[in-house]
Amino acid sequence: MRRLSAGIAVTLLLFARPIVAAEDQGEHNFVLELGPAAEWPLHAQANYGGNVAVEKEVIEDWLELELGVSYLGSNGRNEMETDFLFKKPFQLSPTVEMMIGVGPSVNRTFHGPERGTSTSVEFAADFMFWPTRDIGWYVEPTWSVVPGTGEKAFGATGGLTVGF
Repeated sequence: MRRLSAGIAVTLLLFARPIVAAEDQGEHNFVLELGPAAEWPLHAQANYGGNVAVEKEVIEDWLELELGVSYLGSNGRNEMETDFLFKKPFQLSPTVEMMIGVGPSVNRTFHGPERGTSTSVEFAADFMFWPTRDIGWYVEPTWSVVPGTGEKAFGATGGLTVGF
């Protein structure tokens, strides 16, 4: 019984330090991302615009949710894309975080030959850099596939992150 108690105590001590360190840093309630966005469909013209997204960690070190909206346009084609991603975070260093994610995306094209609404599956890799506690920057490349047609596109967003 003593060995079991000692094993539990050692295990708690090993894991208590990272928990205390995370509490000292103070986790953000949510993170706001703002910046430029671009999309390069494989069989269409590229689109450029802006992106706004909000991230919230719902299960510590396991699950973050991101809701993002991009408005893109080029040569008479304007579209709005909304995505909802489920992400697994990885803390690479005290100031660098990486997340991989997947989720649905809804795209509404307002003008142009592809006018209408489509849905796709989006895969993302999100890299966040925090030079200060609440202000940083991010880069998020994405790959999307429309299940019905097989259309594919590469996208990217990046810019400012603000933690609240």
